[in-house]
Amino acid sequence: MTWQVQAAIDLNRRGVSFRTVTSPATDTYNCIAWAANDTTQWWWPDGGYWPGPPGKKLAPTLQVFLSAFATQGFEQCNDPDIEAGFEKIALYGTNVEIKHAARQLPSGYWTSKLGNHVDVEHELAQVEGNSYGRVVAYLRRSVPPAQGAAAAPHAGGP
Repeated sequence: MTWQVQAAIDLNRRGVSFRTVTSPATDTYNCIAWAANDTTQWWWPDGGYWPGPPGKKLAPTLQVFLSAFATQGFEQCNDPDIEAGFEKIALYGTNVEIKHAARQLPSGYWTSKLGNHVDVEHELAQVEGNSYGRVVAYLRRSVPPAQGAAAAPHAGGP
């Protein structure tokens, strides 16, 4: 049995909804790092790497995440719609804290790293729920023209 099939079986048993498993489990990086295209380290404001004041542990609030992603060229935007020349991130959480991040793919689907488990491709709402909360903010940053050429959304996609 391949790791993709085993991961899909494990996720289904736990009730996790997704389209496709896209990479093996690892504890090297998490969803926040994955959303920022960093697969070299674990990002979290109160432990691990954080693009902010060194040595300062911060609460995982929306403002803390907006500030961190601003250092990576992201700005808040209004919606998850595909925009040519931009990549987008969705931040999930509650009114009190951020719990998860997902990155939009050129197809219009989203990609997430599930803790120290696998990366998955999913529709925006598929990871909403008790574990991650709901989408509380969208961010975008411009990408070079070769990366920013958005493909037509996948049939049946978002």
